[in-house]
Amino acid sequence: MKKQIFLSLLCFVLVFIAGCRTQPQEIAVPRYDRPLHPGQLALRKVTNPYELPDFSLALLDLDGLREATGRSIRYLRKPSSRQFFPCNQLTHSLALRSLEEFADLLDSGLTGSALNTAIKDNFDVYMSVGCDNEGTVLFTGYYTPIFEGSKDRSEQFRYPLYKQPNDLLKGDNGEILGRRLTDGSVVPYPPRAVIEDARMLVGNELMWLSDPFEVYIAHVQGSAKIRLPDGKLTTVGYSASNGHEYKSISKEMIKDRRINKSQISLSTMIDYFKKHVDQVEIYVRRNPRYIFFRYEDGPPRGSLNEPVTPLRTIATDKSIFPRGCLAFISTHLPVESGGYHIYSGFALDQDTGGAIRAAGRCDVYMGEGDRAGNLAGRIYQEGKLYYLFLKSLDIARGIDSFPRQAKILHLNKGLNN
Repeated sequence: MKKQIFLSLLCFVLVFIAGCRTQPQEIAVPRYDRPLHPGQLALRKVTNPYELPDFSLALLDLDGLREATGRSIRYLRKPSSRQFFPCNQLTHSLALRSLEEFADLLDSGLTGSALNTAIKDNFDVYMSVGCDNEGTVLFTGYYTPIFEGSKDRSEQFRYPLYKQPNDLLKGDNGEILGRRLTDGSVVPYPPRAVIEDARMLVGNELMWLSDPFEVYIAHVQGSAKIRLPDGKLTTVGYSASNGHEYKSISKEMIKDRRINKSQISLSTMIDYFKKHVDQVEIYVRRNPRYIFFRYEDGPPRGSLNEPVTPLRTIATDKSIFPRGCLAFISTHLPVESGGYHIYSGFALDQDTGGAIRAAGRCDVYMGEGDRAGNLAGRIYQEGKLYYLFLKSLDIARGIDSFPRQAKILHLNKGLNN
């Protein structure tokens, strides 16, 4: 009897183990859009020197950084920027002073290890808590497409971009309050499908394009350059949205097995919809968010109304991250020949986006045209996001009375001793 019991138990254990081995293992997919806990800050100060990022590689290429920094300084010098601070317990004066001092360092003539030392000696580093409170951030890319278009409808150009409708009500900070009805009441603005079915925007066309999916790309990117029939380029930029949350149609296409998850990119989506034009409307309507445009002079601008700079402008959730401030990103970015390379670089937080929500998301601006679009469409990489601010002790002591050139000479002297 004991032998039979033993054999029975042994068989049960073997079957149990085999069953465990054959059960499919669920892979936990990170929730990059996971919201912060109530009262939680998006940034955490890095106090362990061994956890500080290495700025060395980033200092080998500073192209466009000084110009982008100047644009953030110009924004933060506007009185209207003060309303968004303090942010993460960081003050407006600290944000502006930090950018000014960083600009001084870039103008100082310091290079290499000397510049690296000056940055580490004078700035505190804060890290995004990311989607998991461990700093994991998903980086994606965006760009400014260049499309053929016309201000007049024709057989070739028959898909419109619309300007902001008169019944759209916005708050003082640009937030979408809803749709004002004729009786004065305000209701939520309708989603994309209702807007299109009801033909609510007829007569409000700003520009006409030749491809329905190009219209959607402009919606997602938030701006575009349009080459008119006479060859002139004009820029259309974000004016407002209908206030609905962005929903990714790429995820919908993967779910419907239209495109394999491992192959999804903007270029593969463009190729798919060129072959299946009849499905463009089906999928874009699954995203209820709708974008309205306006003409802009000069280069594309971000949410700070300042021009955006390739690789130097990032878009984050402006409800939790400090606007215009100096950031540092560490991730992998694609190269034109294929594959990816380790990338670290300084950037300015100058933009936002419908899909960029929570501490675990960041969008990198890649530039204009097809080349930038191909690179932007391939970015889907985890990494770290940091912000730099002057050390609080310097601010507390009010060490800002020296002329800028004197401060630069002082820095140089200290580093050379």
